[in-house]
Amino acid sequence: MGFTGRAALIAALGSIPVGILEPSWTGILAVNGPLALACAADAALAAPVRSLALARSGDTSVRLGETADVHLTLTNPGTRPLRALLRDAWPPSSWLPGTETDASRHRLTVPAGERRLLTTRLRPTRRGDHEADRITVRSYGPLGLWARQGAHVAPWTVRVLPPFASRKHLPSRLARLRELDGRTSVLTRGEGTEFDSLRDYVPGDDTRSIDWRATARQQRVAVRTWRPERDRHILICLDTGRTSAGRVGDAPRLDAAMDAALLLTALATRAGDRVDLLAHDRRTRALVQGRSAADTLPAFVNAMAPLEPELVETDSRSLVSTILRSAPRRSLVVLLTSLDAAPIEEGLLPLLTRLTQRHTVLLASVADPHVEEMATSRGSVDEVYEAAAATQTRSQRRRTADQLSRHGVHVVDATPDTLAPALADAYLSLKAAGRL
Repeated sequence: MGFTGRAALIAALGSIPVGILEPSWTGILAVNGPLALACAADAALAAPVRSLALARSGDTSVRLGETADVHLTLTNPGTRPLRALLRDAWPPSSWLPGTETDASRHRLTVPAGERRLLTTRLRPTRRGDHEADRITVRSYGPLGLWARQGAHVAPWTVRVLPPFASRKHLPSRLARLRELDGRTSVLTRGEGTEFDSLRDYVPGDDTRSIDWRATARQQRVAVRTWRPERDRHILICLDTGRTSAGRVGDAPRLDAAMDAALLLTALATRAGDRVDLLAHDRRTRALVQGRSAADTLPAFVNAMAPLEPELVETDSRSLVSTILRSAPRRSLVVLLTSLDAAPIEEGLLPLLTRLTQRHTVLLASVADPHVEEMATSRGSVDEVYEAAAATQTRSQRRRTADQLSRHGVHVVDATPDTLAPALADAYLSLKAAGRL
């Protein structure tokens, strides 16, 4: 407890005329004595802080970039009214920069025996679990000269989920999936790889699809129709090692990889395929398996939320072994990692044969758009050197991609804004070709 700024201001204003007219200890005591008595009376009338009861409710999860409302119920069980300033403390990343003071502080008056509901609105700027810190309550007397202060703990956690910004691309990819599946009328039908049904021949159909046995039985020309493969297994592997910590724009590469993985998951589950998730560096950080189609995407989002890049080199041997254990049958393995030459050539490349012999492997990597901008700039000597460095970087990535392709790996190398739709297109192409 202690005196407030109002008491200090009154003491200062009262001491000025004393210092001018009667500069003595008697004069100062004559001014500050009554003020001290008023402060003592104010302190006695201020509501106690320790006996307050606090409870939380509200949102427990929110997507990055959206707002979450956390409610705090404060009960005053005492016999004196509470006039207070309350600070609801959360980690700094729970608000946009510069908005913490207004969002976390609340002025309130609670009569004796009553309760009030306060709402703290969070707008997190980082993924993960945000846990509430202390609640500090400063109780003022009726004159505002003295205040009691105390802290309470009311645990609450808000999980900030990946934003899934690429979901805007889902309708167009689902339309293409329906075209492959033959559920919409298109000029060129996707043949797929699984037999669907027989129908009568119409001019323009591919003669190679005629079923001659059915034609002989029905005494009219019948053609086979096909649909894309269904009930295939897809394992999405997120590399959470040091290369995923590199920032591209305002976010680490891992966030762009997560966004691409979520779009692929949403598309594949709609296509009737089973999708699992593995996040690994030197050990497994997350593993989601065996979920139903309806539960897969929520489970992935929840598992990805607390993931952070680890500043360690990914153990490729451990990663490949974990993939083989997690996918014992033939699957599409989607590996979201870096195309940097050193980690691929020294770590992953010698082990690829173990994967490609059993699985179809698709590697997706986040490219830096700033490198493309540097490669086209020629305005000054510094820009020429930057352009040379950018060109060398692009050449190294292409050579690494070519090496992977020679080992049977399909490679997608795209910027953060285009990686998700490019990965979805690669999946649809493999599905249409029957290579899952």
